[in-house]
Amino acid sequence: MIDISAHRPRRRFLSTVFNLVLRLVLFKAMVFGAPVIAVDWNPGRPDSYRVVEGDTLWGVAGRFLNRPWEWPEVWRGNPQIRDANLIYPGDVLVLEAQGGHQAYLRLDPDSEYRLSPRIRATPLEAAIPVIPLKVISPFLTHPRVVEEDALENLPYVVDLAEEHVLGGPGDRLYVRALLKPTLVDYTIFRPGAVYRDPDTHAILGHEAVFIAEGYLEQSGDPASVMLTRAEKETRPGDRLLPTAAVEIGAGYMPHPAQKGMAGHIIGVMDGVSQIGQFSVVALDRGRANGVEIGHVFDIWQKGASIRDTVSSRVGEKIVGPEQKAGTLMVFLTYRRVSFGLVMKAERFIHVLDLIRAP
Repeated sequence: MIDISAHRPRRRFLSTVFNLVLRLVLFKAMVFGAPVIAVDWNPGRPDSYRVVEGDTLWGVAGRFLNRPWEWPEVWRGNPQIRDANLIYPGDVLVLEAQGGHQAYLRLDPDSEYRLSPRIRATPLEAAIPVIPLKVISPFLTHPRVVEEDALENLPYVVDLAEEHVLGGPGDRLYVRALLKPTLVDYTIFRPGAVYRDPDTHAILGHEAVFIAEGYLEQSGDPASVMLTRAEKETRPGDRLLPTAAVEIGAGYMPHPAQKGMAGHIIGVMDGVSQIGQFSVVALDRGRANGVEIGHVFDIWQKGASIRDTVSSRVGEKIVGPEQKAGTLMVFLTYRRVSFGLVMKAERFIHVLDLIRAP
């Protein structure tokens, strides 16, 4: 026979603990309400905003938040919307407090493009992009980085037909080392700047400067490739890569880089010397370092060297504090290099400026 009375003190103890925990949870729910999300609101935020053609999700979020990537924390969409990150021209966003504890953004149900079941005579506008796609699209349609060990094994232009020295659209190239003749479309590029780690000086990759596009006309050694489009004149020594289709605009939802992630800006695209808002920059961190598309980094500059003319130590110099210079978002990743778009520039930004998780 089992003595049930021997288990009663333990059962009473567990029951008492459960009741105490339950009362504590209910007390917190009644007194404190929903947990407050520590977002950084823009002091000049509007009470509402109507989305217009040309807006980006980053720009709209920045009207309400100092850190636009915190958008998912405060966005409460219309239940009719399957994807809450899809915002359309004509939508009206309203800032609304919930119980005095946490403000949220919601979609006005009377927005022109969200009423149902209206029938529209014109096609619905496309959702606004997260970031300005027209700035980054040229960087997504062609390769931008080639690894050091892959460069030497790529097909290359050995000569041009009809005694041409430089090639343009309609010209024929003779190419060696085309080992996969089943591939048809190719991108012709020229190795450019060498990307190096500023700390170790290790080679991270080579910039791939876009030259032209062409298709395989006849396989062999050499193979013949016909040029169809060109930005620069092709010459012997230029390399080839298969042209890959890239889906532009997918997967760019901003989110902060993981705590502790850091690196440097190691290049700026399009030959500009001044880095400002919407400049495209190369970073010395890539997929091997955990960098993802959509990662947001703060940009920091080292403190300036200050000469202390007051100290009794003649010629003494100190280093001033670091200064935040802006914010960027990664939109393209390679194994050891990534590319980011400067979304905010608080001061002039330079190559070798630091990047850190916000």
